[in-house]
Amino acid sequence: MEVILKNDVENLGFTDDIVNVKNGYGRNFLIPQGHAVLATTSAKKVLAENLKQRAYKEQKAIDEANKQAEAIKEVEIKITAKTGDGDKLFGSVNNSNVSEALFAAGITIDRKFINIAGNTVKRLGTYEAEIRLHRAVIVPISFDVIAES
Repeated sequence: MEVILKNDVENLGFTDDIVNVKNGYGRNFLIPQGHAVLATTSAKKVLAENLKQRAYKEQKAIDEANKQAEAIKEVEIKITAKTGDGDKLFGSVNNSNVSEALFAAGITIDRKFINIAGNTVKRLGTYEAEIRLHRAVIVPISFDVIAES
């Protein structure tokens, strides 16, 4: 029996996959639970059209993310922090500080999409962060932590 999955089903497939299952599994579990629909010719045509439209929207989102990535690469980020002995910071610098610095430069990125290796920075210097703009677009960005004057 061929079915089109509506949800991800463990050990079977992902959403919108067409899979072959045993008749009992399809009739008694997948279809009644709402995990799948019967893969008729009309259902397959509808699925193909939906996938084509989704691919178009996805490509448009990726193009916008790439434009934003180019703008982010142009920005130079300097974060000032209070320091103690030597190059050790009072407190730390984290993804929200990077987000605020980007906002000051005119780019709005939510802090949850910014990933710093080790999550926090506790010393002066140059560090790398990754900004996830889209599932397929991840931008590395470097930032400097400098001492407050």
